[in-house]
Amino acid sequence: MKSRQSGHHISRLLVVLAATSIIAAACGSDSSSSDATSAATAAAGTEPAATEPAATEPAATEPAATDAPATSAAIASTLDSNGDGKVVIGIAAAGPADDGAYYQAVVDAAKTLSTENGFEDPIVVDNIQAADAATAIGDLAQQSVDIIIVGASEIAEPLPQLIEQYPDVFWYCNCGAGFPPNPGLSQSTDDGGEISYAAGYATGLKLKEKGGDSVVFIGCCDLGFEKQAYMSFELGLQAVDPAYTMTYVQTGDFPFDFDNTANATAALQTAIDNGADAVYPYLGGAHRPVVQAANAAGLITMSAGSSKVCESTEELKYDIAVKFDGGDYVTAVMKLIVAGTFKEGDIKQFKVGVDPEPGAEICNATPDEQKAMDDVYAQIASGALAEQLGKIAGEAFAQG
Repeated sequence: MKSRQSGHHISRLLVVLAATSIIAAACGSDSSSSDATSAATAAAGTEPAATEPAATEPAATEPAATDAPATSAAIASTLDSNGDGKVVIGIAAAGPADDGAYYQAVVDAAKTLSTENGFEDPIVVDNIQAADAATAIGDLAQQSVDIIIVGASEIAEPLPQLIEQYPDVFWYCNCGAGFPPNPGLSQSTDDGGEISYAAGYATGLKLKEKGGDSVVFIGCCDLGFEKQAYMSFELGLQAVDPAYTMTYVQTGDFPFDFDNTANATAALQTAIDNGADAVYPYLGGAHRPVVQAANAAGLITMSAGSSKVCESTEELKYDIAVKFDGGDYVTAVMKLIVAGTFKEGDIKQFKVGVDPEPGAEICNATPDEQKAMDDVYAQIASGALAEQLGKIAGEAFAQG
């Protein structure tokens, strides 16, 4: 049932998005940035491969991009799948929509997309617990939404049933390490090992510049993807200097509690008392309070997802942007939809050193630091670290 409607949904998206210049303005990266890795592979080889779209799916036969731009009314009419006269994006977020990190990045991108295209304000449902995801996302699907963006795989479990129940909705998941392929679900994924290795290496360079030798990695619950992140981070850190050390601290209640500000800030203070020189707050709602406290203590600190923290408009001080920004992924995926290379059922994996979206950026990097990071990106992209990072992923996810 869903597969027969997939081509119809994508065709509608193609004609509208290709007919406007809005998406191009929203995408801050080069037009070729995301095309190289549209293959449906999953992180570290541990996730299921995406299936190709059915060979019988009809090709889009929409007007050429040279046709006259669509008006706002035409855009609304084309994307209005439920015939209510408006276009609404729904967003399902596992954490706070204003966390200043991973969850907010997706929300902000959808708001920008809606504003620039003259859509209605998005409907945002945040702080969704995994146990309540079916009900919360199902309620969202009933609110006359045309597209639903699911912000993380931790709340994606009920999607197969929801896709069958609401086949007219265009479903997209920013699924991190990946979610089983589904012909009615488009996905973006990334490789947490690659990103964390780059982040660890960047932190090692900052320790080398500022002095110090220890990092505290503040997380939630020692989940599999956290294990992958901190082990890969440590590998990158010690590639700069084997003497550098890292400590992981759990601050949340199992599962998926990245928002415990009291525990996280207490953990940071303990780390400061023990002589920590840098902190990676791998957190959601607790992220910004920890960064604020780290700033007061003069620690090297970094984002957890957001690619925007090096910008002059950021109020807090960040030394490194650790980039797995769901907002960037959403924007890049829209470019692939416009190109006709990304449809329901497809999976786009973002790769460090290949795509500009994921990785680690040193804010105000020196020429030597930038050269070192460029070299690390090239090393990751070449596959030279694939075996080491693959072993880390296998160990991390085997443990749970």
